[in-house]
Parts: sequence; structure tokens; C-alpha cells
Amino acid sequence: MKPLIVIDEHIPYIKGLLEEVASIIYMPGRQITAAVVKDADALIIRTRTKCDASLLEGSRVRFIATATIGYDHIDVSYCARKGICWTNAPGCNSSSVRQYVLAALLLYSREKSYCLSGKVLGIIGVGHVGKKVAEVATLLGMKVLLNDPPRSDAEGQKGFTDLQTIAAEADIISIHTPLIHSGTYPTYHLLDAAFFDSIQRQPLIINTSRGESIATDALKNAYINKRISDMIIDCWENEPFPDPFVLEHAFIATPHIAGYSVEGKVNGTLMCLDALYRFFEISTPRPEILLPKPFDPVIDYHSLTQVIFRTYNPFLESMRLKRSPGDFETMRENYAFRREPFGYNVKNVPFFDRLLLQSVGFTINE
Repeated sequence: MKPLIVIDEHIPYIKGLLEEVASIIYMPGRQITAAVVKDADALIIRTRTKCDASLLEGSRVRFIATATIGYDHIDVSYCARKGICWTNAPGCNSSSVRQYVLAALLLYSREKSYCLSGKVLGIIGVGHVGKKVAEVATLLGMKVLLNDPPRSDAEGQKGFTDLQTIAAEADIISIHTPLIHSGTYPTYHLLDAAFFDSIQRQPLIINTSRGESIATDALKNAYINKRISDMIIDCWENEPFPDPFVLEHAFIATPHIAGYSVEGKVNGTLMCLDALYRFFEISTPRPEILLPKPFDPVIDYHSLTQVIFRTYNPFLESMRLKRSPGDFETMRENYAFRREPFGYNVKNVPFFDRLLLQSVGFTINE
């Protein structure tokens, strides 16, 4: 008998892939309720579906896959008690977030006449995303400070630093942590009033991880009191209702789409499918997904910024959200997924920019 699977209909590229091996119900993530999942064997979701006792109690659900890196919307303790297996998609969109951060930094550099080379970038959270951001920052000539207590405790202190050092020395702070409310390494309101009071160099703050990692009131006060110079915010507390003050004053404000690339979404979908196939011991070969080609995949190099902006520039998305905050969820649900650099060929690239462009995925034509 085929398992019954409830799937968030907004998960890209998934429709039509499981119908041969399962019975499927598609619906918006926010409309997946206890009544819907009562007879389901599995769920494939995003962050908009909170999987806890109120959703799962009394259901047949044995397996949950979220097509996201974060999993704070899954009550893992409850799942453990009930024997429900769950999985996420770690690293699926790490290259997409790197693309976003690089584009945002280059936009900031251009619009503010801000030289990135020589600046100190403090990276909080050095997992899949943080490592890639560190690599590209180094190639931009920046000094990188790495903060990741779980990694430093497991691997040794060498190469890592503490939050106090980042507060004292960073010109830019970029946060890439999961949202963890308790335990040894909590990240909820990791950047709080005490942190902002301790910073020394009026840094630019970038958040592409979880909105709740930064205390919004503390962030606002830091900006008002000129403890920080600017903000690039993609993740917000109380989504989909971005704070009006932060929205107005942020250099870039986007609706939690830093990871919204074709490649990132395909990776997340396929990781969910692979885990589901293993759990239900499905022997039928898992379908592949063909990536759509960019409209114009060949770029003639004129500058590094021009090449990066051909693949992505967050400016228009930021302007739309600032004009119409009520479109937050609409922009997210109807996002035209961008291609990452992997889909593009660049010609006439001078030697000094080849390494950086290749490192982020571009193919260089000789």
C-alpha cells in the first residue's frame, strides 16, 4: 500500500515526482492542520508548517522532511518521544546565501563608496554557509574572524574567536547560525543589547540566518545610537511582519529569500526525496530534476560587480518590500528563483578576478 504524504505545495520542483510511489496531498504550508495530517504517513514541509503536538498528536505521521536548512519549526523532543523520524536539508542553499551576501556587499561598496579590501568581517556561525562566506570574503581582501562555539569546542580554539573580539574588531558582522532556544549553545537573541553596547567600530550588520538570532529592539537602538552603521536584513523576527523601523532604515531589506536559488531549491527537494526513499525503502529510482537554463548564460566581463549583478542584485527586491511590506509573504511564495553562478559562463576575465569568480561557481571561458 502506498504511503500517504502531505506536501507543502510551494516546495519547488516536487510536483509530479512522487505520484508513482505514494498518494499525495498538496496544500499551502500554513494550511497543513491536524485534520489534514491525521491519516498521513509522512510530511514534506518548509518553515511555514510548525510540527509539534498540536499538529501531530493522534496522527499516523512517522516521517517528516523539511526542505530547509533550519528546523526550529520541528519540535524534535516531541518527535523523539513519539518515534517520528525527521530530517532537514543542511547546506542545500549555502551557495545561494553566499551569492546574496556577495551581491549585497558589492552593492553596499558601490553605493556607499566603501572599500571592502582590508575590512574585518566577523562571521558568527561557520557551518555550510559561514564557511563559503569566509572564503569569498578572503578573496575580496578582507580579514575574517570566525565565531562558532560548537565547532571550536569540538575542534579546538585555533582559527576561532569569541563574540567579544568580533564586537571589538569587526567592520562588518554577518550571522549564519541556526535558531536554538536552549542548551549549551543557544542562539536566540544572540545579538542582544549587551552585545550591541560592546561593539567598537560601527559595523554593518548582515542577517541571512534566522530573524530571532538578533533582538530587534536592540538592533534598532544600536542604529539610532550609531553603534552600528547600517543593516542588511533578510530574516526577521515575527515574519511575515518585518519591523517598520528596520525595514525603513536598512540598506537592504528582503523577505527571507537569500537562499532562494534554483540550485538551492532543487538541492533541498532532492535531499527530502532521498531521505523519504530511504525511510520507506522505496526501490524505484528517484526522479531527477532538470534545471532551467538562464535566459542569457554568457557574460562578457567588464567588472566584478557587473558580473555578479548579472546573476543577482537584491536592490529591486528591497525597494519593493520597503514600498509594500504587506507583500512579504507574496514575494516569498511567488519568488522567481534565480540561477546561481554555476549556470553562467564568463569571457574576457582578467587574471586578478578569475579565482574569485571560479570559487563562487562561474565557468571562465578562455
